[in-house]
Amino acid sequence: MTTIRIAIVGLGKIARDQHIPAISGTDGIELAAIASRNASIDGIVHFATLDELLGAKLDIDAVALCTPPQARHAQAAAALKAGKHVLLEKPPGATISELDPLVAAARQTGRTLFATWHSRFAPAVEPARAFLAGRQIKSVVVEWKEDVRVWHPGQAWIWEPGGLGVFDPGINALSILTRILPRPFFLTEAELSFPRNRAAPIAADLVFSDETGLPIRAEFDWRQTGPQTWDIRVETDAGRLTLSSGGSHLSHDGHVLVDEKQAEYRGIYRRFVELIASGASDVDLSPLVHVADGFMLGRRRDVEPFIEV
Repeated sequence: MTTIRIAIVGLGKIARDQHIPAISGTDGIELAAIASRNASIDGIVHFATLDELLGAKLDIDAVALCTPPQARHAQAAAALKAGKHVLLEKPPGATISELDPLVAAARQTGRTLFATWHSRFAPAVEPARAFLAGRQIKSVVVEWKEDVRVWHPGQAWIWEPGGLGVFDPGINALSILTRILPRPFFLTEAELSFPRNRAAPIAADLVFSDETGLPIRAEFDWRQTGPQTWDIRVETDAGRLTLSSGGSHLSHDGHVLVDEKQAEYRGIYRRFVELIASGASDVDLSPLVHVADGFMLGRRRDVEPFIEV
């Protein structure tokens, strides 16, 4: 198979920390260009915008869109029209309805569209899914709490409509839940805490259930200082299963089953290479649907202003 030449669009923290190392460590794909208004990499062809990159007729097979979600639909549509495969960083867009036309465009152009959920590639996720298959699940509790000043410094877009606020990390937990639980679930209650000076929530308390009445609770909070918490606890007829550290650690009644760091984004790029080779797309919107339900059903609570210092 010919090596896929990919361009990264949006050279921010996530692209530098995750996408570039993952591309360099994945067979069958190589970084060939960057499109970014504010950053570049020595030795890599650089353009200010995606439009400039596409207009240059460079030998590029695919693009990875690492820009804020509010701009991604137009960029993905332009890339597909130009005959490029498209990888979407999470969340795949600012709305759900904008994704269907992209799926159709990928089908019409014969290109791959991949909506990525990096947390699904954490090492404990598939073992947890296998453990829960066929088990009687009694309850699920999610705690996803981190310090926004550490993980999203200076990112004003994340507080704007379409930026998702605390659901930006919270959607990682939802991407894991929608993978490991054996039945679909749905939102029944929500309370969203909005800083009085921001358009997106800083915390969310969510209650879900499924057709059997399974109780599922999730707490997302961006105000956590000190140790950070990314845990999912599942009570079953065979004891408690705990995913912690964002899916890198798995234990059953205190006995460790998985404890390893894994480059989640390498899994993403391996999957992207496989999809392109098979002429397929992968666009699962279920985590984003749950976020949309949170905004639809959530009771708003105003809290103290968020000041980044």
